[in-house]
Amino acid sequence: MESLVEGGVAEALHDGGAEVIRRYVAACTERMAPLFVGLRAGAHGREADLDFYVASVRDLWCADQPLVDAVDRVDLLERFPELQPHEDGITGVADTYAFFAVLCLRYALPAHGSGSAADAVSCGHAALTAMGMLDQNIAGAGFLAEERRLQSVALSGDASDLWDASVASGRERFRAVSGRLPCQ
Repeated sequence: MESLVEGGVAEALHDGGAEVIRRYVAACTERMAPLFVGLRAGAHGREADLDFYVASVRDLWCADQPLVDAVDRVDLLERFPELQPHEDGITGVADTYAFFAVLCLRYALPAHGSGSAADAVSCGHAALTAMGMLDQNIAGAGFLAEERRLQSVALSGDASDLWDASVASGRERFRAVSGRLPCQ
């Protein structure tokens, strides 16, 4: 499968070094975090998963050193229901976007821990795929273009400005997905 990550971004990740990769995956995951946290908040038995997810996203922003426990975190994350095989696949709106948020973190953790550009590209691809799907389901939406722009900014941007932009973008994504949920 061809990656949705633009060639220039992928090349910059391969050439940019571990700190660039860490900043990139932190920003991608920050933008996806509201989808997991917001869509799974209040779900019975998921409190520890939510805490783990939030702590992992926070820790990804420490770009000056790799996560020493990245492998252990991936092992724990792979036990999340979102990453378990489903006989019928994933069909619900909330389940779909929570899956992509978990998948993004799934690739961000090893990228941060090892400096793997390939894992960083997979992290970015997960975010782009989710935003492409969101654009297909909301007339006139520009989430995919915004994600592409922010992925480029992550390669050279100031971390504090990048964090602010990622938080704002994540909130907009959550609002858009929430608007697609059936009324409870």
